[in-house]
Amino acid sequence: MLELTKNVLEDMDKQLNRIMKSLDHLDDDLIWKKMKASTNSIGNLCLHLAGNEYQNIVSAIGNKPFIRERSRREFNSVGGLSRDELESLLLRTRSESTSIISALTEEDLKREVIIRYGLEDWNRMLRVNASEDETYEVRVISRLLIQVATHYGYHAGQIVLLSKLIKDMDENITGQYH
Repeated sequence: MLELTKNVLEDMDKQLNRIMKSLDHLDDDLIWKKMKASTNSIGNLCLHLAGNEYQNIVSAIGNKPFIRERSRREFNSVGGLSRDELESLLLRTRSESTSIISALTEEDLKREVIIRYGLEDWNRMLRVNASEDETYEVRVISRLLIQVATHYGYHAGQIVLLSKLIKDMDENITGQYH
């Protein structure tokens, strides 16, 4: 496996492990609790991470069908999936991503891919109003992998913090001394 892809997978797996440890401390109701109306629940963040990883790695790089309901499902859900179902979704998505990332070559890392968006999501992300045929971005795979890993780490940190605030626990979920 290439150095970049190995590092990306190691980091994303470390972040996924932190998310799983956080989820293990919470029951289903707490996973969907919002601290304020303007924030996301841990459940929303898990759906968002699975959706983003699938969209960018499985769909764009792996050339699988584009399936995502970013605005409608990821950020507006207030329940419906249990902790076990969320964990299964995250693990299933990671398994698909790992297969795709592990097979990448040096030449693949330089290749451009198309990242598709739903029209509603495209327009809600403050992009220029577009038709369905114009809702995509083009990215070089090596840069896209770094962006996905960074995005994953950002939201994993939010999940760790939220779980500690919700449960008021002192456990060192991150495995680091802070």
